[in-house]
Amino acid sequence: MPKEHNANKPANPHAGHRERLKKRFLKEGLDHFEPHNALELLLFFTNPRGDVNELAHELIREFGSFSGVFDADYSRLVKVKGVGDHTATLIKLIPEIGRYYLNDRSSTGTIFNTTADVGEFVKAKFFGRKEEAVLIIGLDNKLKVLKWEMLGAGSSTSVDISVKKIADFALKVGATRVAVAHNHPSGTALPSAQDRSTTATLQRALNLLNIQLIEHIILCDNDYISFKESGFLD
Repeated sequence: MPKEHNANKPANPHAGHRERLKKRFLKEGLDHFEPHNALELLLFFTNPRGDVNELAHELIREFGSFSGVFDADYSRLVKVKGVGDHTATLIKLIPEIGRYYLNDRSSTGTIFNTTADVGEFVKAKFFGRKEEAVLIIGLDNKLKVLKWEMLGAGSSTSVDISVKKIADFALKVGATRVAVAHNHPSGTALPSAQDRSTTATLQRALNLLNIQLIEHIILCDNDYISFKESGFLD
């Protein structure tokens, strides 16, 4: 005897969820997504079957926020049940891809007309970085970017700003103007006494080479402080 069809059986609430979420993203982007839904969309690619809604919620609970998931260390990610090597690697890849994309967009040839131009340029270079690093930008007389380079990275609290390395870089690329930036990933954007002293030393050294230090930017998260606007540069 054939099985009787149960017309009252509840529908699966997750049926078609993946496809609906993908179509919604393609239509409107991520701006109006809840954090767990945005994370779900990413998890689809390493979990081709099954419901990843609970895993997305668990990751956000474990690391405190959507951004906290991407800032988490690989070693902590793989300890979460349901997160394997592929998922943890993809999560760690996303901030790096974002910075790579932003760096590619802000290429050489950019002209700095305002402090905001410098700020936006350097923010792209520090996107997603958890360790302190120093950026130098060599420019010509028209303030056009000739070349930029990350000169070093330290811990999350300190980095060595080498005056000699910056001067050597400026001479190598034929820069007549220089802007530098570094980040404070675990503090605030306010310059320390050492930041001000090092900047003054750098400015004097570059002046001897007829190279002008036009800006020093300190960043923390999405905020930054300009030495020029703050009166720390002559």
